[in-house]
Amino acid sequence: MKDPIYISGPMTGYDNQNFESFIRAAKALRGMGFTVLSPHEAKVEAPSHEEYMRADIAMLLQCNSVVTLPNWFCSKGARLEVEIAHMLGMTVLPVEKVLRGDNKWA
Repeated sequence: MKDPIYISGPMTGYDNQNFESFIRAAKALRGMGFTVLSPHEAKVEAPSHEEYMRADIAMLLQCNSVVTLPNWFCSKGARLEVEIAHMLGMTVLPVEKVLRGDNKWA
């Protein structure tokens, strides 16, 4: 298995929290052999934005790389995740680039 990667993208304000985009990306990445941690799979006791962000950041910290979904930059939470990833020296790539195999992980 390859090192775990985290999926970052917009959720708030999207139909069904944009889960379809997260589900498609997770399925495709897992099909390529990646271990994937995704916020759409977070288990949260008290489903507030703050609790989801705590769970998401905990998942992010288990990874060495991040893939971003389209329009991630429109999300305050995703921007925070990417900023944390950069501060910790993680690789951050758009999911399309990874799925094309145009990356250093493949």
